[in-house]
Amino acid sequence: MSSIDKSGTFTLGDRSVKRLGYGAMQLAGPGVFGPPKDHDAALAVLREAVSSGVNHIDTSDFYGPHVTNQVIREALAPYSDDLVIVTKIGARRGADGSWLPAFSPEALTEAVHDNLRNLGLDVLEVVNLRIMFDTHGPAEGSIEAPLTVLAELQRQGLVRHIGLSNVTRAQIAEGRRICDIVCVQNQYNLAHRDDDQLIDELARDGIAYVPFFPLGGFNPLQSSTLSGVAARLGATPMQVALAWLLQRAPNILLIPGTSSVAHLRENLAAGELELSEDVVKELDGVAMAA
Repeated sequence: MSSIDKSGTFTLGDRSVKRLGYGAMQLAGPGVFGPPKDHDAALAVLREAVSSGVNHIDTSDFYGPHVTNQVIREALAPYSDDLVIVTKIGARRGADGSWLPAFSPEALTEAVHDNLRNLGLDVLEVVNLRIMFDTHGPAEGSIEAPLTVLAELQRQGLVRHIGLSNVTRAQIAEGRRICDIVCVQNQYNLAHRDDDQLIDELARDGIAYVPFFPLGGFNPLQSSTLSGVAARLGATPMQVALAWLLQRAPNILLIPGTSSVAHLRENLAAGELELSEDVVKELDGVAMAA
């Protein structure tokens, strides 16, 4: 049994996916803008992920923009039947690489068609609506207008399932009154645990939780506790951080990103790690110290 298989599966929409997936954001250039630094390496990482058993890839057409989806298509199309590609809409990139809200009906509709075209798909399996009221984290405000547009695109058959990203509990509740929500994608990791209660609530309802920046993102996790545990287990700190997330809740799906085949293999090997209750308790203290 591979390390990916050991991590188990969870239902995303009506598809069963491995809990260790892959996030494609880092395949674009610096700042998630422009072409990849090494095009052939980007293709190799995607092909290695799928050959290793990954069947859940997270992407967006505003990565690049357009670059990441085009690389995914080049590397993997025609896609295997079990591969679930999840994308997101609700933002666009400025000419300077800035991240800007894109919530109008026209912008959302265009984004869905851009994703379809660049990925080479007739229908998108899961589309997350990224809420951009605050680019630094969730902020309250009604999501009814943009989500209603996405739900209409779903009714048209362009989208199978809908998720939410960068949202509050109130926004999730509002969203679930409008349409079925199959996943929530928020920032969450060993040190950033605002969603602890939310994760457990979603688990009870069978909704997937997909933490972005599972390793800290642009500010990688740094902790003497984490480093100490990793040294004792003969693992890297990042492998331990991923293993902690896998054990945190059964509905957590991981999408660590990398542009390196070696780093991809290191991330996927986190599925081999089993953390004792004492180690988990020790790691839980990282958030308290953060």
